[in-house]
Amino acid sequence: TEKSHKQRKTEDENREFKVEWMELFAFIQNSNGLPTYLICQEKLAHNKKSNLERHFTTKHASFGSKYPAGDARKKAVEELQKSQQKSSSVFNYWVQSSNNVNIASFIVSQEIAKRGKPYTDGEYIKSCFINASEELFRDFKNKAEILNKIKELPLSAKTVKDRTVKMSSNITNQQIEDLKLVSALSIAVDESCDINDTAQVSLFVRFISSTGPKEELLGLLPLKGQTRGEDIANAVIECMEKHHIPLDKIVSISTDGAKSMTGVRKDFVSILTEKINHEILVYHCIIHQEALCAQTFPEEICNVMELVIKIVNTIVAKALYHRQFKEFLVEMESEYADLLLHNKVRWLSRGNVLKRFASLLLEIKAFLLEKGVDYPELTDDQWIQKFYFTVDVTSHLNNLNRKLQEKGNTIFSMLEEVISFENKLSLFAQDFERETLIHFPSLLKHRQENNSVIDIYYFKTAILNMREAFLRRFQEFRNSMATLAFVKKPLSADVTELNFSLFNIDIGAFEMQLLELKNKELWSSKFERLNADLEKLEKNKCDFSSQHKWSALKDLEKEDMIIFNTWNSIPDSYDQLKKLAFAVLSLFGSTYSCEQSFSSMNLIKSTLRNRLIDENLESCLKLKTTTYKPDLSKLSKEMQGHCSH
Repeated sequence: TEKSHKQRKTEDENREFKVEWMELFAFIQNSNGLPTYLICQEKLAHNKKSNLERHFTTKHASFGSKYPAGDARKKAVEELQKSQQKSSSVFNYWVQSSNNVNIASFIVSQEIAKRGKPYTDGEYIKSCFINASEELFRDFKNKAEILNKIKELPLSAKTVKDRTVKMSSNITNQQIEDLKLVSALSIAVDESCDINDTAQVSLFVRFISSTGPKEELLGLLPLKGQTRGEDIANAVIECMEKHHIPLDKIVSISTDGAKSMTGVRKDFVSILTEKINHEILVYHCIIHQEALCAQTFPEEICNVMELVIKIVNTIVAKALYHRQFKEFLVEMESEYADLLLHNKVRWLSRGNVLKRFASLLLEIKAFLLEKGVDYPELTDDQWIQKFYFTVDVTSHLNNLNRKLQEKGNTIFSMLEEVISFENKLSLFAQDFERETLIHFPSLLKHRQENNSVIDIYYFKTAILNMREAFLRRFQEFRNSMATLAFVKKPLSADVTELNFSLFNIDIGAFEMQLLELKNKELWSSKFERLNADLEKLEKNKCDFSSQHKWSALKDLEKEDMIIFNTWNSIPDSYDQLKKLAFAVLSLFGSTYSCEQSFSSMNLIKSTLRNRLIDENLESCLKLKTTTYKPDLSKLSKEMQGHCSH
């Protein structure tokens, strides 16, 4: 019957392999618990004696007659088993060996990408490795084996490129997995051109993962046509949708403040905010001083910088002039041996160029006079005043930038620095009003040495205009000061002063949890310790900065990580408090990550590599900027070892 047939089938499937079958029929049990024949390696579906016997008598009768049941067959089966184990061992060794070679190949490819080097360096590294190993392992008995292993390393340009793309893809997958779990994230969007004048939009995301704050390049988005706000918005939305990241998770957008980003109509920000179903914070990064100065300073002060760059390029870009100028400085016993070239991406380099130019102004004028190159501005007192003013203002802005560029800053700390600088600008305006110029040493020195009449009103107005620009750029944050301070000082928080509209918080539950937190000494004491830790961190920052101990400063624990660790130690029963804290921690302290990415992009896509396609450029940039580690074991197992050509 059908019932008895099913019962028999189930019994067949549930039978266990019996050890005596190995000797009788030359079968062994495989890893799945099923019989596998030692001679033909054929696998049977069930542990059923009749099936094994039928297979043995019909397909391997000659083996049965040659080795009759008993000692003869037992020895023959044992030999077959040894042979199979040896073969399996060799195969496993080959698989592991191949896997090791692949992992090594990935490691070298990763180092090449992280340093922004060309793919062709793989062959160069391999050649160095082989030649060095000839001496390094000279006294090793297995030297030949070691050298063969190195020679097996697949490191052709194509291989390095493929490995880089695979590692980048693996990192993207890790980013996406973490982004799926967060309730809030921020994006920083910046647009720049690579060496081929292709507009590239870098899209960074900041979020709080299970291990702490992450600031990651999600995509480098090339704009082939126009670079209008809607083009940038479409590229960003397409990237987010491709990775299935809901736009409603976005709580803030940080941009460079350019018109395409924040114009009146059809700009990037307004298009994106229309797609998001809640309020978001929008702010423009202070690091983009070119935009800031262009919007606030008189045009002629902006032109001062351009002329300085032009003169520097005149001297430095021409090899003969450059060599002669360095010799000229030696003859004049100058403090400096050379001029600095301006890096187009990073504003900090402008401040350094201006300072060096100011220090060498007399030498530059004398050298250009000797060469018959005329720049009448260099002898115009009004131009010289504007130049020294620019030197001093840029120095103050660079001091601010250095503080804002420290990794791990929170948005609240950034705002504190900005407000402090706004107050300094008021002080600078008073400095001009008093005509003391205490805070403008270059301009003061010029006045003292040349009896110049400083245009006080002109420079005071420029300073006040800059202060107004700061006030406008960060107005939204002033309205949210209490909310931004919550991550550091929840015990002094007043619920009526907090802005919940960005973060989808259950206000009733939040109020109850905050009350419990304040009254639970076990948890409230953690935030008292947090403030002590932050005070200690700030003191160390100030001490190391004043002592110019930049490496020690870089190695300090990051502020956002200290805050994260405190909140992460609070139980999830305070989920609404933690939700707000992690959302605030996910706000960008600056878009310095974007600026760094463009510096890296220009390094990677240099004149020697200008044919690098956009996908490969993104892969290199992602490996260079990420904090994630690619899963090399997983990637290696997906590949077969082969030697490069």
